[in-house]
Amino acid sequence: MSENAKTEAEERDREALEAELLERREAALARVVKFGDPVLKSKASPVREFGPGLRAEAERMIGIMRDGIGVGLAATQLGILRRLLVFQAGHDGEPTALVNPEIEWLSEEGAVAEEGCLSLPGVSMDVERSLHARVRGVDVDGEALVVEASGLEARVLQHEIDHLDGVLILDRAPREQRKAALRALREGGSYSPSFDDAEHGDDGEHREPKTTA
Repeated sequence: MSENAKTEAEERDREALEAELLERREAALARVVKFGDPVLKSKASPVREFGPGLRAEAERMIGIMRDGIGVGLAATQLGILRRLLVFQAGHDGEPTALVNPEIEWLSEEGAVAEEGCLSLPGVSMDVERSLHARVRGVDVDGEALVVEASGLEARVLQHEIDHLDGVLILDRAPREQRKAALRALREGGSYSPSFDDAEHGDDGEHREPKTTA
């Protein structure tokens, strides 16, 4: 095979893979409950039954999270009012399911970073979170599980536990950002704090990378 033919074949393979990933992401996001559905403002109930059924549900959630290119997903985002979440902080992280999670401790040290949400397509907002967190719960078999988290992992856990309590990033964002995001959601548009930075001549280099969960 000539070098040009090899390059063309590699390009076709890359385009086919990108198309497949996009199709899988769209299919995953179609399963996620979107802003406006009252379930997103509802508090989830504790899980009482464990075993194969719960494990299968957690595995399904992990698949949707990965295909949707998210780092976390709460059961309420699929319309299921049960205290179950899954998370994977970073591409190399191990996906984990956490049942009946409760925040045991949060550090006083915090940070503001831009967060997106699979249930709020097209918008992201600045949210202040504690940099470190200890979360206690159980796994899908009912065994005790404690997560000592920092940085991105701590942020994702706080985001997903908020979902289980009916709290959205809209509730934690600065007032002006919340108004702009709500307008974008109503009009089917998009919003990011980076838009404001560009409008005011800020290059946005102070911002943390956006987290989508």
